Amino acid sequence: MSDLLDIAVEAHGGLKRWNELNSVTARLINGGVVFPLKGQAGLLDDITVRVELHRQFASHAPFGGAGLRTAFRGEHVAIENAAGEVVEERANTRASFAGHALESQWDRLQTAYFAGYAMWTYLTTPFTLTHPGFRAEELEPWQEDGETWRRLRVEFPDEITTHNKVQTFYFDADGLIRRHDYDAEVVAGGLAAHYSSEHCEVDGIVVPTKRRVYPVGEDGKPVPEPLLVSIDLSDIEFA
Repeated sequence: MSDLLDIAVEAHGGLKRWNELNSVTARLINGGVVFPLKGQAGLLDDITVRVELHRQFASHAPFGGAGLRTAFRGEHVAIENAAGEVVEERANTRASFAGHALESQWDRLQTAYFAGYAMWTYLTTPFTLTHPGFRAEELEPWQEDGETWRRLRVEFPDEITTHNKVQTFYFDADGLIRRHDYDAEVVAGGLAAHYSSEHCEVDGIVVPTKRRVYPVGEDGKPVPEPLLVSIDLSDIEFA
């Protein structure tokens, strides 16, 4: 690991504590223009997510109806009922976005896929960046809002489903994630800056509870409008 990644992992609770845990659940209040733009307004406004920490799995509930939940497993995504029976499913889900533009509409399975891999990425970072197959390189520091943030360019392995192959993470003087840049390819909206704040400690793990995502301008700075996605987390529990 790079020195910066070491610092970040320790700042967020350390690998020892992380490896003692298996999953995290949280209530999410979601907003922004992306889901309405994709024809999915209201589907994820107030929802609970459960993420497994050591494999790619996420589930949102209730999802589109009482007793329904999602099951994201990498490229396979499903909607299940309360008994665990599959109502809808799709394999090789990324391929279903082929030819999409920013205005293209999503179906429920595509929405479950995006929400699943996004929350899995957010809730397991920076710990997963230490896994075999991830490649991290520190970039030049970044100045923003009177602060100096160290930056880590991360190349994700092919077997991990996420926004795009190469992403950049920004860490403050305490080693906490403050910004995360990526190109959410399935959205087709270009580079975005995902800001994290209001960090809190839960069961020994530090979690940002306020997240805001904005477009990125040519100068690398966020464009304040439109707000692409907002995520407020509460009722966080690790198991």
